[in-house]
Amino acid sequence: MLHKTRTALAAILAVGALTTTACSGGSGSAETESGIPIVNDGALTVCSNVPFEPFEYVGEDGEYTGFDMDLSREIAAGMGLELEVQNASFDGLQSGTVLAANQCDLIAAAMTITPEREANLAFSDPYYDSLQSLLVPADSPAKSLEDMSGKRIGIQQGTTGETYARDNAPSDTEVIAYQTDADLFQALQAGNIDGVFQDLPVNLKHADDKNFSLAGTYSTGESYGLAAKKDGSEKLITEINAQLAEMHSNGKYQEIYDKYFTE
Repeated sequence: MLHKTRTALAAILAVGALTTTACSGGSGSAETESGIPIVNDGALTVCSNVPFEPFEYVGEDGEYTGFDMDLSREIAAGMGLELEVQNASFDGLQSGTVLAANQCDLIAAAMTITPEREANLAFSDPYYDSLQSLLVPADSPAKSLEDMSGKRIGIQQGTTGETYARDNAPSDTEVIAYQTDADLFQALQAGNIDGVFQDLPVNLKHADDKNFSLAGTYSTGESYGLAAKKDGSEKLITEINAQLAEMHSNGKYQEIYDKYFTE
């Protein structure tokens, strides 16, 4: 299906970390006590794309927080490590570029497991099932994606939401790509786009602002996974899966889930 397309000019987030002063990749020569290679000694270094609330964002204390961040912190603790977080563009995450550059050990960025991404990345067991959704101004008559004919929809570049919108929106819908969720929502607030199509939990947070509402949700069978290098990360993925299983067993996963999705 053909769509008018253009990419919004948005600065790619600078790569950096709140919990470490190092901005370059690690040496990749460090190891955990159990012999798992890591890029920085004594730390599990995680790359993410911030903000994407409630999964990853900067809290009032200036620290990275959110569902993915709390899960990652718990995983790191279970491995006897500190957590370090690096912020990067989503394109750099899904392509595996940040991993190849030894910028981080793991990607935790609400990333859907897809065959295309599995060609470049090794994924953990799924840890979250998600729906897609359409967010519009509260006074919009739109009740579904089909009602966006002749309208402008914002999506985050490189996401499964972008793929779904381009494949399923009316052919005269203008699909506009942005680098981050913050750029998306600001464009909607400014009236530069007529709707935002992306993961349901993120749009639900935006719907807390009563000026906006959900026009529809879409089941696409998506599940999120934590991602590591395609080759050479077998021990790390095995350990991540063991930590996730332990969190489900001891109730910690449910505790973190309830903190962000039921309270």
